[in-house]
Amino acid sequence: MPATQRIVQACLFLVAAIALFGGTVQLILGQPETTPRLDNLHRFMGGVYLSMGVISFWAAVTIRQQGTLVYLIALSIFMAAVGRLVSMGKVGLPEPAGLWVAYLVSELVFPVVIVLAHWAGQRRGRA
Repeated sequence: MPATQRIVQACLFLVAAIALFGGTVQLILGQPETTPRLDNLHRFMGGVYLSMGVISFWAAVTIRQQGTLVYLIALSIFMAAVGRLVSMGKVGLPEPAGLWVAYLVSELVFPVVIVLAHWAGQRRGRA
């Protein structure tokens, strides 16, 4: 397997682990001490997050057959970062600030790495 595919695969496995863990935690804990509406929304998004983990894991395992799906996963990660940026702009940076900035930076960097490595691997496969 080419190095570019290994890079994409490693990124997808990491995304899968984060989303599987984070989604499970959000489904179980919900949004404590809040309104039923916000708890409902939080658990719903936990389900979406958990599902993203399953999709990312499957894409990593079957990386040799993947094309557009990898780009869509990268887009999803990037859009999550955009949502985080909008939230930070509107209501401020959560505490501890360093942790949330680290999340944001990784969500902005990972999609770029995934897209560039996947593109390079597909380009090499056609040459």
